Amino acid sequence: MTSGTIVAEITDYADRADPYPLYTELRKQPIRRLDDGTFVVSSYYEVRSLANDPRMSNDTSNRLAGYARVGQPVESGLPPSLIFTDPPVHDRLRDTINRPFGPPHSPRFLDGLRGDLVKVVGELLDAFEGKDHVDIVEDFAYPLPVTAICKVLGVPREDESRFHVWADALASSLDPGSGAEDGQEKAQRARQDLGAYLGDLIETKRRHPGPGMLSALAPTMAPSDPEATAVLLLVAGHETTVNAITNTTLTLLRHPEILQRFRKEPDLAVPIIEEVLRYEPPVQFVPWVTALDDVEVGGTLIPKGSPVWLMLAAANRDPRRFEDPDRFDPDRKDNEHLGFYTGIHYCFGAPLARIELQLAVPELFRRVKFSGLREDPPPYRANAVLRGPRHLPVAIEGLTA
Repeated sequence: MTSGTIVAEITDYADRADPYPLYTELRKQPIRRLDDGTFVVSSYYEVRSLANDPRMSNDTSNRLAGYARVGQPVESGLPPSLIFTDPPVHDRLRDTINRPFGPPHSPRFLDGLRGDLVKVVGELLDAFEGKDHVDIVEDFAYPLPVTAICKVLGVPREDESRFHVWADALASSLDPGSGAEDGQEKAQRARQDLGAYLGDLIETKRRHPGPGMLSALAPTMAPSDPEATAVLLLVAGHETTVNAITNTTLTLLRHPEILQRFRKEPDLAVPIIEEVLRYEPPVQFVPWVTALDDVEVGGTLIPKGSPVWLMLAAANRDPRRFEDPDRFDPDRKDNEHLGFYTGIHYCFGAPLARIELQLAVPELFRRVKFSGLREDPPPYRANAVLRGPRHLPVAIEGLTA
């Protein structure tokens, strides 16, 4: 594999259904400098080291001139999202956002959502009644996280359907393989439109506070910060969870012996979910990291200003860290995966995602009698970063109460 073909292969849709043989090849030279000066890092300890190194930046404006600013539309009129900032701005924003979201300031906020989420899960599964096939993505995995994040923010439920087009366009901007000009323009327009919608909503919340994070954030943040933050939370808060629910469903249907155990041992839910986050992570790699200084890792010098791709999915199957890494094993011990990243940019919404997964997955397999997959592999999203099936058509035989 030559350095000139690596990016093309990573982003090639032909590899989307099974990128793992490619990642195995990458790990044979775990730190590679490409012809354009980009470094691709694919081994567990090196990825983890760089993700926790304060000399690595998520602000792509720190890149040397000529490098793409992947994932950061710059003409939207909004400030950069939380994930594209560094300390101290990052720390201020994250601390402010966390106050209404979780401990120590709001320790019961997420737990208080459980009742609503259980109700939504039940309603979605009730709609399977009388059907002999469903699409797990459209009929279950997508609507649940959208409802959850809208509930978290305080977005009116009748507006939820508006976010699908916006979210798809914004998610595509994170993918280095979608460099087409029209795709970036769509992403910028989506961010502007979503920002304008949220700006109006936040202004309403300032005058008439109600439930949800937007009411709490509106009076405490700079004028445009709540819009930028809400854009991030709406997109990241459901895109990754859609993939996680779908990847878990697909993985279990491909491993009937484990599914049979799961039906008898519901306590397997947590280890199954954590193993899927390692085995089929919803975020495959992070292509927007930049070296703020010369950084040596694994015997390789990464010069200041160089772009770095951290290959999370490849690191999650590194045999130096995980025994028999290509085997799906919910009994795996010490499963410190990178499915939600690591370091100061560890996924802000991970606690909410885990609640959704731990409520949705057991109930899905308790109530639905599956006949099997209608397509394997299923059709995948074009996005190489946020990897998951675009549709997951399955045959079903019935539904229990």
